[in-house]
Amino acid sequence: MSDERKDQSFIDELPEVAVANRNGFSIVWMIPLIAALIGGWLAYKTISEMGPTITITFNDGEGLEAGKTKIKYKAVDVGTVETVEISEDLSQVIVTAAMQKETESHLTSNTKFWVVRPRFGFSGISGLETLVSGAYIDADPRPGESTRAFIGLDNPPGVTAFDQGTQYQLIAES
Repeated sequence: MSDERKDQSFIDELPEVAVANRNGFSIVWMIPLIAALIGGWLAYKTISEMGPTITITFNDGEGLEAGKTKIKYKAVDVGTVETVEISEDLSQVIVTAAMQKETESHLTSNTKFWVVRPRFGFSGISGLETLVSGAYIDADPRPGESTRAFIGLDNPPGVTAFDQGTQYQLIAES
């Protein structure tokens, strides 16, 4: 019995615990709140900096690779090919490309696109730089009505928008 009394007296000597209810904001919740704010800011920044997505239809997809082929204007990258697909009737290749935001006002119905690859002809040799770097799509922006769907040229135009010279179109019955 003496052991029981010692235990009881020990328990009686212990101080009582006071439980306090904290009503309010805990500083621990600042970490997920800050993470959510940073994530929202990054999402907004990414979406606001995205440029337009365009489609270009070509007769041939030789040298075009999704994620690798660049769209250039005056040797400066202005876009990247995202997908290369065949049309439903299997007659053409449809290229979807992500363009830089700065190009949005220059994507008009008169803008021309063509694949740059090595060409040998009577007018000379062109596109030799693609032997090392691979084919790319060149652009020739011209004024016109805004659009996001284009028909790619089989060959580069004779005169681009900022070249000196004149291009003529011959219309005849035969």
